[in-house]
Amino acid sequence: MTRTRKPLTRTELAPLIRAALGPGRTLTGVERLRGGTKKGVYRLTLDDDSTAVAYVWSADEDYWDQPDPDPRDVFSHGTGLGLFTAAHDRLAAAGVRTPRLIYADATHTHLPADAAVVEDMTGGSLEDALARDPREAPRLMDRMADLLATLHAHTGPRFGKVAVVDNGGSSHGVTCEQRITDGALRCVAEAARRESRAAAVRRELEDTIHALAAAVRPRDRHTLIHAELGPDHVLLTPDGQPALIDIEGLMYFDVEHEHVFLKLRFGPHYDALRAPGLDEARMRLYRLSMHLGLVSGPLTLIEGDFPHPERMREIAEHNLQQALSLLKNAV
Repeated sequence: MTRTRKPLTRTELAPLIRAALGPGRTLTGVERLRGGTKKGVYRLTLDDDSTAVAYVWSADEDYWDQPDPDPRDVFSHGTGLGLFTAAHDRLAAAGVRTPRLIYADATHTHLPADAAVVEDMTGGSLEDALARDPREAPRLMDRMADLLATLHAHTGPRFGKVAVVDNGGSSHGVTCEQRITDGALRCVAEAARRESRAAAVRRELEDTIHALAAAVRPRDRHTLIHAELGPDHVLLTPDGQPALIDIEGLMYFDVEHEHVFLKLRFGPHYDALRAPGLDEARMRLYRLSMHLGLVSGPLTLIEGDFPHPERMREIAEHNLQQALSLLKNAV
């Protein structure tokens, strides 16, 4: 049964703003921003024409319809106020720009959901800026490379979500590559259930995953990474400095996982972000795993009531073609 989802109104969000900014402030406008699938993101306009952004974590704002996530699974459903605040604090300590946290509320006093109010980054997204003015792209990508170098200079004692590791916990699994391998095999099974072309080559995909995993040599370094870092997850300050958003998935993991995603999402701009010393065996395994996840994930999402299924089908189709190409080249 399709859930009836209604964006929050100005009346509903007003108590949160009063708690965050004081009783003297009046909320005059609310806009739910497009793009979020795990939380609601609302731009809030105040009586002095200043703005802030509210994040709201609730079942009505989450289109994935997943069971309660286990934070000890590094790739479990990355959503929730606790993950967000832990990631925010870690990035701030690392000197990596992200919207400033103004207020966080897990009491459900002001909304029947976990919520946070953060700084509104008014410079737009890096994705839009790169498309709008290609002449500015080299300068913007140099700044992005600097941010990435700062982020990846930090490591953790174990792999896992920042919220788990920084509190002394550990994740399920023995190594990063083992967790990637297990996840890739699950993605093959999920994709095969939903797509006949994946089902037809399921055995070949599974054999290739095992072969790629066997080529990876042990390593004990866990780098701080965003994990889903595309230009749409980077906002710009008014003076053009990049800042990371959608940070709940922040983790300590193999840096190759980040670079596989960066190459996919930044496309022709990726050369500015390349880093020396990446392990090509890990890159091959992680690249196939990523494409498989971007087949099974979108196909799962559109089984619900996600409002833009055509875009998810396009993502699934593109990544299926990429996975089949990698399979052909591996044979």
